Amino acid sequence: MVNTRKLSNGITVVMETMPYLRSAALGIWVKVGSSNENEKNNGISHIIEHMLFKGTTTRNAKQIADEMARIGGDINAYTSKECTSFYAVTLDEHLSVAIDILGDMLKNSLIDEKALKKEKGVIIEEIDMYDDSPEDLVHEMLQLKVWDNHPLGYQISGSKETVKNITRDEVLAFMAKHYVSQNIVISVSGNFKEEEIAELLEKNFGSIPEGERTEATSAPTYMPTVYLKEKDVEQLHLNIAYESIVSDGEEKYILTVLNSVFGGSINSRLFQEIRENLGLTYTIYSYGSSYSKGGLFQVYGAMNPSQLKPVIDNVFQIVEDIKEKGITEEELAMCKEQIKTELIMGDETAKNRMNSNGKAMLFRGYIIPLEEIIEKVNSVTIDQVREFAVKYLKKESVSISLVGNLEGVDLKELTAKQ
Repeated sequence: MVNTRKLSNGITVVMETMPYLRSAALGIWVKVGSSNENEKNNGISHIIEHMLFKGTTTRNAKQIADEMARIGGDINAYTSKECTSFYAVTLDEHLSVAIDILGDMLKNSLIDEKALKKEKGVIIEEIDMYDDSPEDLVHEMLQLKVWDNHPLGYQISGSKETVKNITRDEVLAFMAKHYVSQNIVISVSGNFKEEEIAELLEKNFGSIPEGERTEATSAPTYMPTVYLKEKDVEQLHLNIAYESIVSDGEEKYILTVLNSVFGGSINSRLFQEIRENLGLTYTIYSYGSSYSKGGLFQVYGAMNPSQLKPVIDNVFQIVEDIKEKGITEEELAMCKEQIKTELIMGDETAKNRMNSNGKAMLFRGYIIPLEEIIEKVNSVTIDQVREFAVKYLKKESVSISLVGNLEGVDLKELTAKQ
């Protein structure tokens, strides 16, 4: 059963008891990410995520790690374009310890000057690692270019230059503005006593200042582009993007079905035709990148550079086939069953339920029951899928990103495809 309540300072708490489990998951969701930054402080949300693990007024970094290890739990965090999440998964009997540790991190982190300088060095190494990863770079740079000069296109990690220049005072000011109760959702799932945990949450998070809710950034302008980056690697990494829908539009269920048929599984058209039948690439798939104010539909593939033209040609041919002829009844039935299975199986762990509930409350303010989601997916029709493809998968909105061995790549031809 899912229940919601408010702490005394206005923090929203969503609690889902799963008494048949022996585990529990706790997530602290803060509505701030790289899309809330500017050119000068890009990367600051990610820095804060790192720094909250580097010591509080009562625990140093090693003590935080040791206390979680002592109870056999896992504690971690991540930063995205629109939120930052801190979470812990442990046995139900140790949930109170996880609450105490995460509460301490959110309220009492020191943001020590020396630790900040050291951690910025670690983050710069992380940026270099991403720069060395063509599969990450080809995706991130395409988003950066199609949403040029808009925060939604910013890299979550920031650049090495912006990270180097961010000061402790800027970190503290950013936290004071965004790490406030109106921006926070706490999600708890698993086996626990609701009133007991509610009291602990009030004790550990009830004193966080109220502040004002961070509003979503303005909608970006999509700019079709071709991005090329030479890299000394064996494969050529390809990303194709179309302008698509925002994260909470009603068409999201249609996109889920289209993606499954088009490139979201091993029986999809992309995989079966380009990988299995033609043997042009080992990896190829599609996915949606949807946010509050903008969205993309993207295709990723990695191949021998000599196979670029036939890969792109076949991707576009599959797109045109769906736009002209739609999908089959068999494809529709199979993908709906696949989606249903993924939803149900993904719903069966405390961590997944904590994630799902936390995101829903942070961005939507309410939770859509699983049965309703499945019903909406089942209601998607063949005509709706074809109409969605016609509406969004337009030739004039195609963007292409390539990272790798670019020898022989015809820039004029790519621009013409765009």
